[in-house]
Amino acid sequence: MTPKTYRTLELDKILGRLAGYADFSASRALLEALEPTNDLDEALQRQQETTEACRFLEGRNAVSIGGARDVRPYVYDATVGVTLSPEHLLDIKATLLSAGILKKAIDKAADQFPLLSEIALGMDEGKALVSAISRVIGDQGEVLDSASPRLGQLRGEIRVARDRLQTKLQSIIASSRNAPYLQEALITSRSGRYVIPIKSEHKGRIKGIVHDQSASGATLFIEPLATVETNNQIRELELKEEEEVRRLLAELTAEIGQQADRITWTVEAIAALDAAFAKAKYAAELNANPPKLVGFDPKRVPGSTLKIYGARHPLIDPREVVPIDVDLDEDTYVLVITGPNTGGKTVSLKTVGLMVLMAQCGLHVPATDAILTVFDTVYADIGDEQSIEQSLSTFSSHLVTIVDILEHADDRSLVLFDELGSGTDPAEGSAIARAILNDLLQRGITTFVATHYPELKAYAHGTPGVRNASVEFDIETLSPTYRLIVGLPGKSNALAIATRLGLPHSIIEAAKAYVGEADLKTDSLLEEIHRTREEIRQAQARLSDTENESVDLRSQLQERLAGIEEERREIIEQARQEAHNELVDMQNEIATLRRRLRSVLPSRAPEGPHPAGEIKEIEEEVEVLEELLDDPVKRAAVPAPAPKAARPATRRELRVGDRVFVASLNAKGEIVTLGSDEIEVQVGAMRVRVDRHDLERMEQPQEEEDASDGDALARRYTQEEASLPLAESPGLELHLIGYNVDEASDALDQYLDRAYRAGLPWVRIVHGKGSGILRKAIRDSLRHHPLVTDFKRAADNEGGDGATVATLIGG
Repeated sequence: MTPKTYRTLELDKILGRLAGYADFSASRALLEALEPTNDLDEALQRQQETTEACRFLEGRNAVSIGGARDVRPYVYDATVGVTLSPEHLLDIKATLLSAGILKKAIDKAADQFPLLSEIALGMDEGKALVSAISRVIGDQGEVLDSASPRLGQLRGEIRVARDRLQTKLQSIIASSRNAPYLQEALITSRSGRYVIPIKSEHKGRIKGIVHDQSASGATLFIEPLATVETNNQIRELELKEEEEVRRLLAELTAEIGQQADRITWTVEAIAALDAAFAKAKYAAELNANPPKLVGFDPKRVPGSTLKIYGARHPLIDPREVVPIDVDLDEDTYVLVITGPNTGGKTVSLKTVGLMVLMAQCGLHVPATDAILTVFDTVYADIGDEQSIEQSLSTFSSHLVTIVDILEHADDRSLVLFDELGSGTDPAEGSAIARAILNDLLQRGITTFVATHYPELKAYAHGTPGVRNASVEFDIETLSPTYRLIVGLPGKSNALAIATRLGLPHSIIEAAKAYVGEADLKTDSLLEEIHRTREEIRQAQARLSDTENESVDLRSQLQERLAGIEEERREIIEQARQEAHNELVDMQNEIATLRRRLRSVLPSRAPEGPHPAGEIKEIEEEVEVLEELLDDPVKRAAVPAPAPKAARPATRRELRVGDRVFVASLNAKGEIVTLGSDEIEVQVGAMRVRVDRHDLERMEQPQEEEDASDGDALARRYTQEEASLPLAESPGLELHLIGYNVDEASDALDQYLDRAYRAGLPWVRIVHGKGSGILRKAIRDSLRHHPLVTDFKRAADNEGGDGATVATLIGG
C-alpha cells in the first residue's frame, strides 16, 4: 500500500482526526504514522486492543496518562553526558509517576484486558529514580537546600553574608551625610553585585566601584568600597553553590543514563496504551463497531469477503451521511456502480476503501456490521489526476495510474476505479474499460468501478463474476438519495430531468426518437424495478418498525410480568406469614385448652369423680383446633399406630372392675361403682360419671391390662399428637432465670408444648439455684404435666441443682 492510496481514500485525514484524541505527543506521532497491516493475526490483535480499550474506558473516564511527556530526547542527552535541567528531570519524574498509576489501573483487571496488560508490562515505575529526583528537585523546579548537606551549608552561609551586606548598605543609604548624593534610597544589583544608585554629578562622593549607569547617564550604580569584601565572599559562596548544584544534577543525569532503556520502553508503552485509548475514543465518537476480519478462502476465487451493512463515511457530517450496504456474494469479483453525477458513486467507493483500511489499522469501523478480508494491498484511482507539469491530460494521468495498478495488483488486492475510461472518446473509453475489467476478472482481483458508460451495465449483466449496482436518484426532487443498490444498474435520468425542468415537449419527443426503442424499454423496465424495489424497501422498513415496536412491547410485558411475579411472591409470602401467625395462635389456644384440661384432672391421688361433660367439651375444642391446624398448611396427617384391637366382651351385665370403652371420651377406663342410670368410671387419674349406654365392656390385650391408668392417658395424648405436623424446634434448653413463678409456669407450658410437637425426646430447664422457690415450682409443674414422663436433677457438669432435665412422652 502506498501513501498515494492513503491520500486518495483520505486515510491521512482519518489518522489526523484520530491523533487529536491522543493525550501524549509520542502517541500522536504513533497514530499519524499508523499504516494498515496485511497480516491477519496482527490485524486481529490490533482490533482486540481497540476493543479492550473501549471496555476499559467504560466507567473509567478519569483514566488517562496524566502528566506523562515524551522524555526520550532527554534520556538520549543523558546517555551522551549532557547534564539535564531541573525542568527536564521533573518531566521524567512526572512520566514515571503517570506510568505507575496507569499500570496499577490496568493490573487490577489484567485477566479482563490481557493485551493492554501485556503492553503495561513494559512500563517501569522507577520508584528509586522518582525518589532520587524528589529528594533533589522541588515541585517548582528548584534544587532543594536538603539535596545535600554541603548545599544546605553553603546556602546558609550565603544568607548570613547577604544579611550582613544588606545591613552595611542600609546604613550607607540611611546616613544623612550621604542623602544628597543618592538618586534613590534603595539597594539593587548589577552583574551579581549589590549596588546603590547615586547622582552622576556626585561621582566620587561615596567611594566605590561603578558597575553600571542609567540610559540617561544621570545615575551611576556603585558598589561602596566598604561592601566589596562582603560582596566578594557572597560571590565565592554562590560559585560554590552552583558547583554543588551541577554535581547533584550530574549525578541524577548519570542515573537516568543508566536506566535509559527502561525509561524509553516505559514511554513507548505509555504511547501504545494512549494510542489504544485514542482509537477507543474515536470509535465512540463515530459510533463505530469492531469488524470481523477473515483471511482469503483458498477454496474459491477470488476468495475475498466483503460484507458491510450500514456503512457511513467517517468524514461526512453524521447528520447528513447516508449509510450504504455492500454485500459481495462468493461468485462476484467485480461490482460496476452506475448513476448520475453527484449521486454518491465516488463516496461509495471511498467508503468501501476506508472501511478496509481502517479495519486493517485496528480501528473500529462506522458500520452496524462488517465482515472483511484482510487484503495484501489496496489500490485506488479516484479523482482528477490532470498534471500540467507533466503535460498530461486527465485521461493520460488516469491511465498512468491504471497501468501501475495493473502491474502490481494480484488476487489478494482490492482495486477501486472511479470513472474508468473517462476523459476520452466514449466508445473507445468504454472499450478500454471493459478490457481492463476483463483482465482483472480473469486474474481474480476484487474490483469496484464507478462509471457512466451504459455499455458497462450490459457487460456486468452478461458477464459471470461481474455484478451491477447503482446509486438512487429522486426524480421528484431532482436530487440523489446516495443509497447504494447492489444488483440493479442505474438508469438514465436525462430525459426525465429535462422534462421536469421544462424543456419543450416537442424536443423531448424528438430526443426519444433518436434514442433506440430498446433503450427506452430498458429504462422503463429499470424504472419499474426501482419503483418496486423502493416499495419493498418501504415495506421492510415498516416491518422493521413493527418488529422494533413488538420488541419494545415484549420488553414492557416482561417487565410487567416480572412485577406481577414479584407481587405474587409478596402476596404468597404475606399469606404464609398470616397462616403462620394463625397457626401460632391456634397452637397457643390448644396449649391453653390443655392447661384447662389439666386443671380439671386430679392430682396423683384423685379426690372424686369429675363431670365428663366438661372434659368432653375441652376435648372437642382441641380436636376442632387441630383440624384447623391441619387444613390451612395443607399437610397430610400422619396417623398414629393403630392400637391393638380390643376384643368385645361376651354379652353380660357390667360389673365393678370391668374394663370398658367410654365412647363420649374416646377413652378406656375401669368401672368403680354402679348406679341405676350412671356408672362411675376410673379413666386414667380421674373418675367420671357417664351414662350406662355410653360404655362397652372390652377384653384388653395382656400388656395393656398390665399397664397403669396413667400410661393409658399418656398413650391417648400420644395418639392425638401423632396427627399434628412436627413444629420448628424451640431448642433443647429453656432459660427461666429472672422469671417469677407465674411467668416461669406460662413459659414452661408453652416451651414443653413446642418441644413435644417438635419431637424432642428430652429438654433441660435452667432455673438457677437461688432460694429454691423457682426450682420447686418448676419441678411441681413437671411432676403433673401430661407431656412429661420423668424428670431429674441435671448432672454437675450441666448445671446441677440449677437445672432440671425432663423426659417427654416418646423420648
